[in-house]
Amino acid sequence: MRADLPLARSTVDPDAVSRSRPGLVTALAGEAGTRVLLLRHGHLALRGTALDLRPATELPALDPEHVVYLGRDDDGAYLALTLPEDLGDERDLDGVPVVGDAALVDLVAGLTFGHLRDVGDALGDRDAGLATTAVAVASWHARHPRCPRCGEMTEVVDAGWVRRCPADHSLHYPRTDPAVIMAVTDGRDRILLGHAAHWPQRRFSTLAGYVEPGESVEAAVRREVLEEAGVVVTDVEFVASQPWPFPASLMLGFRARLAEADPEVRVDAEEITEARLFTREEMRAAVEAGEVLLPTRASIALALIEDWYGDTLRH
Repeated sequence: MRADLPLARSTVDPDAVSRSRPGLVTALAGEAGTRVLLLRHGHLALRGTALDLRPATELPALDPEHVVYLGRDDDGAYLALTLPEDLGDERDLDGVPVVGDAALVDLVAGLTFGHLRDVGDALGDRDAGLATTAVAVASWHARHPRCPRCGEMTEVVDAGWVRRCPADHSLHYPRTDPAVIMAVTDGRDRILLGHAAHWPQRRFSTLAGYVEPGESVEAAVRREVLEEAGVVVTDVEFVASQPWPFPASLMLGFRARLAEADPEVRVDAEEITEARLFTREEMRAAVEAGEVLLPTRASIALALIEDWYGDTLRH
């Protein structure tokens, strides 16, 4: 298994101890060395295969409610700014565009945005770590604006890493949902791949699923394979992990072996509509012919498949 999984790379010190410092975001926004990652609709501002990081001092005043402190390195500090989704789209009653923040509108007009799924593997180590963290925390903010205890709107504190309820004073932190993903092989060293109901036609990947409350990750591997493919696995072995912030998963990668020498694969027909065992020759031929579409290069799924295959699969 490759050691540098695309979304598990980072070179920036998260500097977590500084997050609670009063006025941190405002102070960093005034420093010449601070760079800002821009997000809009969950997409990243890009310049080719790198993040389009902007000097904080060249941007309009940053609202701490929409900023996350990502950490620092020898070059300075890094912030992530989530831009308003309707920036430049506001219109008055006559349908005439209304410019709320002209500087931001002009800035966005000159930016190119891309999705982390599509560019994660092409980003450098620093940018991959910054982007993955920014997308994860921004997604959490978007999905959890209210206090889960009383329903009151919460406020952002600790440089974007905590939401505080002004009514009951409870504190809420970014969540991460553990999920297992497994390269399952049989006695002939064929790999088991499945097609999920909501995927494009011909898309195949390793089986995966969320860890349930009260369950170990090894038990989750066995349960998910049995539920989705109707087969029993043994020899569950952890391989590697990587964050998958779509919206909040931590993918825990495993290898496992089918208990039966010649198992009958029976899909659940709900989550998984088709599952197949592939030899390496069958896999290569199916991919080259376009009969099988593999996961994106940013995913740990493809890393697990190529680890079994022993080489890069062109797709």
